[in-house]
Amino acid sequence: MTKNVIWATVFSIVAGLLQSTLLSRLALYHAVPDLALGILVFTAYSNGTMTGQLTGFSSGLLLDFLSASPLGLNALVRTLVGAVTGLLNGIFILDAVFLPMVLCAGATIAKAMLYFVLNVMFSGTVPSYAFFEPTLWVELLLNTISAPFLFGLLKLFNTLLIKRREN
Repeated sequence: MTKNVIWATVFSIVAGLLQSTLLSRLALYHAVPDLALGILVFTAYSNGTMTGQLTGFSSGLLLDFLSASPLGLNALVRTLVGAVTGLLNGIFILDAVFLPMVLCAGATIAKAMLYFVLNVMFSGTVPSYAFFEPTLWVELLLNTISAPFLFGLLKLFNTLLIKRREN
């Protein structure tokens, strides 16, 4: 499990750097696909709740250092998303297109709702999405469309990201 968490965190940090540099130049309505969230969803769904929580916390904490958000915000949100996604482990068979799209769309909506709740709890000091502006909806569309491609790429690294099942 430790190997899976470390490698998923490394992949998430690389994705975070890619998002903040290259993909930010191609942003549509200031939205880019959240590849780090997709990596978290893949890892959590494939390995379960504990791996999802640990990957979400470690990658979220490192992403906090890369962003201007309050320290711990991404760690909290991604830990919760990883935990909930990990609960779905083994319930559905992971197909190539539909389930990755549904999982990443659900994770994006959960992330937006958690940011909104934290914004309300902390009197507007936590950044959140404006639900009536296109940024959230474009990010949701980009995450949903990129999910099958991202999951297909991550399946090439099964030995690093998915723990071996013991009989």
